[in-house]
Amino acid sequence: MLQTAYIRDNKEEVIARLAKRNFDATQQLETILQTDNKRREIQTQNDDLLAQQNAIAKQIGELFKSGKAAEANGLKEKTAALKEQSGQLTAQLAETEDELRKLLLQIPNAPHQSVPKGKSAEDNETVETVGEIPTLHAKAIPHWELADKYDLIDFKLGVKITGAGFPVYKGKGAKLQRALINFFLDEATKAGYGEVQPPLLVNEDSGYGTGQLPDKEGQMYHVGVDNLYLIPTAEVPITNLHRDLIYKAEDLPIKQTGYTPCFRREAGSYGKDVKGLNRLHQFDKVEIVQIQLPEKSYETLEQMRDYVAGILKKLDLPFRVLKLCGGDMGFASAMTYDFEVFSSAQKMWLEVSSVSNFETFQANRLKLRYKDSTGKTQLCHTLNGSALALPRIVASLLENNQDENGIKIPAVLQPYTGFERID
Repeated sequence: MLQTAYIRDNKEEVIARLAKRNFDATQQLETILQTDNKRREIQTQNDDLLAQQNAIAKQIGELFKSGKAAEANGLKEKTAALKEQSGQLTAQLAETEDELRKLLLQIPNAPHQSVPKGKSAEDNETVETVGEIPTLHAKAIPHWELADKYDLIDFKLGVKITGAGFPVYKGKGAKLQRALINFFLDEATKAGYGEVQPPLLVNEDSGYGTGQLPDKEGQMYHVGVDNLYLIPTAEVPITNLHRDLIYKAEDLPIKQTGYTPCFRREAGSYGKDVKGLNRLHQFDKVEIVQIQLPEKSYETLEQMRDYVAGILKKLDLPFRVLKLCGGDMGFASAMTYDFEVFSSAQKMWLEVSSVSNFETFQANRLKLRYKDSTGKTQLCHTLNGSALALPRIVASLLENNQDENGIKIPAVLQPYTGFERID
């Protein structure tokens, strides 16, 4: 959530930055500032009334001490009238603050100055491409056929149990899943991320804290009876571990990682790009999260980008890094790098990670702060990244490493799988 004070002091800059998202914020920001003016006026009036009450209370005490009870009782009536007015103003203030918050919740994060303007994925900038795309044998097949041929994943059984997008992993397919999760977690902990195992359901406060609520795209599964949400990513519970906390500057950065299943409705998804593991409603992912000082957050973003690139290099997967344009970024992000691996049998790039800096957007919602060297309380910056999401990694590993006799397992995974090949 953008800060009202920042909008007030930098209105034209915020409008220009939001324009990179093709979001015309002119009228909405004006409404926000008008509502904030109203809030400030009510607060000033209420503060004046409270000051009058305090002054009169002091007078009453002095009158009683000097034996002027009648005069003191007269002032008590005046105090009662002031309290009634103050109560009305307090109610108006709460209503206006709620109105202001609802308005602010509708505004996405303002993209960083370096984010390119654009409307869709076609306008993203390719930052780098790493690795060689393998040449497959003549009878190479896509991962969903490989999964069926070697009895690794049963998509039909998942439909029977739950529905489309909920695959059942079997045998070496299940072991490959577990191997990747353990490999990703071990890599993260070696890089200094502390491992946590968070809940898979979160309350509304958590959803609002990281920007998943209000859920404009209807992507979250809602457990209506208990008013809880299945997490779309471990970013939500891990970042919310720090809600309402104030750290010392020397405590930062805080680096955490966690593995969770993730749940997304993927409403409106259809077509060839959703076949097999390409787009699921439930999938496994290891997440990395950092809480950082504002002046170091973009340096940290580059470090996180390098970290994810390092994992993909160890898996020997060809990949490219994209800087997302304003129109393709998530609602809460100020800047995002996407990682895509090449799926050789499908002949297409598949997104496997997003690494994002949210600046103060989430921290403002979370009331996540730190004390600077002067003792002043400031908002932290939050960052997160997928490291990594499993389905499309598995798809690419199966397709890119197939030969006429089976599928080779990357050397770095063999200590985790306990086997070198699937055949």
